[in-house]
Amino acid sequence: MKAQKIKKLAHGFWKQWRYTFLFIVLVVIPVKSSLADWNWVPTGSMNPTILEGDLIYVNKMAYDLRVPLTLHRLAKWSDPERGDIVICFSPDDGARLVKRVIGQPGDTVEMRNNTLFLNGQPVAYARIDQQYAVQLPAKVRDRCILATEELGRIAHMVMSVPSVAAVRNFGPVAVPQNSYFVMGDNRDKSKDSRYFGFVERDSIVGRAKGVIGSFDITDKYQPRFKRFFSALR
Repeated sequence: MKAQKIKKLAHGFWKQWRYTFLFIVLVVIPVKSSLADWNWVPTGSMNPTILEGDLIYVNKMAYDLRVPLTLHRLAKWSDPERGDIVICFSPDDGARLVKRVIGQPGDTVEMRNNTLFLNGQPVAYARIDQQYAVQLPAKVRDRCILATEELGRIAHMVMSVPSVAAVRNFGPVAVPQNSYFVMGDNRDKSKDSRYFGFVERDSIVGRAKGVIGSFDITDKYQPRFKRFFSALR
């Protein structure tokens, strides 16, 4: 009797929810895996561009089309460029990361006192007003230095915290073929290619394009409405 009751309940559950289940399996999962996705960002490695608690939109078709739930590529139409914010897998532990492409195949990357050098030439920086730090967590707001960095097609913000121990001198290293050098915009608090090495092209699975929503995880998840539906660069 007990087995029949369980079977009846299972049948009723399936009958009621089967279309929802099939929709998730046949539509939602393939779309999130191959076409578009969203990522919740729990750390500050991409401050000040991406904040802890941002929900970012990821274009999975920015560079190629892949078989859902795999890294197998069906078609490819472009490669990541310097300055792109990409979703990749760490070669160290396989963790899913959000980082910025710094070096492409064939580039030479070096850091001297937190200044980035590409192919022997220093990247251009410009200090920016500290008012932009108001959105950052309180623990670093008054200790950070903000600047714009001209990398690739656009200028983007980066930050450093001089009081924090960090790798500020690195290389030079040559980026091998089919690999990329990635870094976080928070140069003094980012585990990136300075630590785990180059990221292979196949491990880059999408490009972050914008912020869908944002909630301050350091302040009771208060919404940051100004960041809702904002573009990333």
